[in-house]
Parts: sequence; C-alpha cells; structure tokens
Amino acid sequence: MMQVLYPEIKPYAEHLLDVGNGHQIYIEESGSPKGLPVLYVHGGPGTGSISYHRRFFDPEKFRIILFDQRGCGRSLADNELEANTTEHLLHDLEAIREHLEVDRWVIFGGGWGGTLALLYAQSFNMRVHGLIIHSVFLGREADVDWIFRTGIPRLVPDYWEEFVQSLHSKDHDNVLEVFSDRLGGTDELARMSAAKSWATWYAKSSLLHHSNVWIKRFHDPHVAMTTAKIQAHYFRQNCFLEDNRVIENAHKLSGIPGIIVHGRFDLLCPLDSAWLLQHHWPEAELHVIRDACHANLDPGITDALVRASKDMHWIVTHDWTDSASD
Repeated sequence: MMQVLYPEIKPYAEHLLDVGNGHQIYIEESGSPKGLPVLYVHGGPGTGSISYHRRFFDPEKFRIILFDQRGCGRSLADNELEANTTEHLLHDLEAIREHLEVDRWVIFGGGWGGTLALLYAQSFNMRVHGLIIHSVFLGREADVDWIFRTGIPRLVPDYWEEFVQSLHSKDHDNVLEVFSDRLGGTDELARMSAAKSWATWYAKSSLLHHSNVWIKRFHDPHVAMTTAKIQAHYFRQNCFLEDNRVIENAHKLSGIPGIIVHGRFDLLCPLDSAWLLQHHWPEAELHVIRDACHANLDPGITDALVRASKDMHWIVTHDWTDSASD
C-alpha cells in the first residue's frame, strides 16, 4: 500500500540560535522528545522549511528537528547573503546539534539539503547514525551548468523560455549572471518579476504530478524572493565547493548506513548523480522511483521517504554497525 505523510503536528519547542555575523537560525522540535533525533535539512538553497516536512517521520518514534538555513524562512539576518556559504551552513548544523544537546542523529535531506547532509556526515562522521538522501544534487560545476545551460533549457524549453523572457535580456548564454544582476538591481518591479518567474519555473520543473501545496508555496512573494536571491548567490559561486568534493570524499561515509531515493524523471538532478553516489558509498541503498521527478511531494517520492524513515529507525535502533560487522 502506498505510504502517505503522517498527520499534521505542531512543534513543542522553538528556538532562535545566534550563530554570529548578524544571523539567527530558527529551529523547531516536534514529535517525541525522547525519540530518535532526526534533522530535516531543507533544499534550495533558500527555500526554508515548511510544516509538512515534519510529517515524513513517526512522531511517536522520532524527535523531529527542522531549521531554516541562513537568510531564509523564519531565520533572521542583517544581510541574508553576508557570511552565507556552504561552510557557514555546515557549522550551523553542528551548532544546532550542540545547542539541542544531541549526541548523534539521523540526517534527512533532498536536493541541496542532501548535499549539506552528505558534506556534514563527511566532516562529522561520528555524529551521524544514518542518512536519508533524496533527489541527489552533488554541487559540481556540471550540475549547475545542467540547470542553466546543458540540461533544463532543452528538457523543458517552454518553462525555461517563460523564465528567460522575464529577464528582458538578449544574452541567453549567461542567464545565471543576468538573473543574479536583476536580483541585485534597484528596480523593485524587475527584481520581483525575476524572482517570481524563477520560483515558478523551479516549482513546475520539480514535479511529475501536480501539487497545489508545492506550487502555492513558491508563489509566496517572500519565498520567491529569498529562494531566488540565495540560489543565485550559491549557484554563481558553484555552491562554494571544490568541484566533485562530495564524491571525492565519499570514503568518509564508510560505516554510515544510507537510503537514497531518486525519481527516474528528475529534471533538476539527473539520476546519474544518485547512481554515482551509491557506487562510491556501497553501504547505501538506492531506490529509483519510476514515476517521479524531483519534489518530495511527488507521491512516489513521498511513499519511498516515509518507508525510508521507518527503515532507518529500525536500522539505528537495532544497532546497524554491530550487525553489519558480524
């Protein structure tokens, strides 16, 4: 039977954690305070967390931790782009763990959230019980080029043309640079037009099956603007990563159980990224969802992720490392 999200729940605790440089990180906890800690790392960059993210986990078995990355959602910032790099975000994850007095936790992330989860596990191996990764994005220059040059413009030319036309530029070879400049300009109407067009393109390109919740989320002006600004900031700098860092350090995931979920028809993050990751991280299971795209609200992705959270709870509570070494 197809698995669906757990019922709506509300957080039992909320925090604002000062991480310096004018940034305060919003954190919330829900589920069972004595449950297995799981950190949900949202994607984007810049999309923020949302209430349905709590619902991938059994609230009676998990201590569910959500947070908003620097500059987005309910996090506060003097300047959302200042001191906002991948290394800053990784240090934030560790600061959250220490603040909440968590010894070890499961990390759950999709797209950019999955990238951060993998990087965190490579740096803080002993703090991670296991990883659930979906819609794998490896943060390489080739992955950014796929979005702006080599892939998306060819796969969904109608969506892409709508976005490019909103920029009112004849330079179609450097769309990322033009887009970033628009967002940093002084014309408020041009800025918002570019942001909304980007958010609409991102939302439509993420789904195989229509979702009102997903589409509505990216139509929100605040979400559209923060998503656009922060994504342009990261993508223009190749995600502030050395190229191929995730794969070259995949050996540091040794001993960490993982479940990878990827839609066969993911437009934003092609399946070969997940295939390559699993090849270099053999402890991980790869589940290819035949009728899904990128978003975790595609029914096949939702089903696989709910199952993955159940499986990961069993793996961790049955002492995976001891049984694997027998």
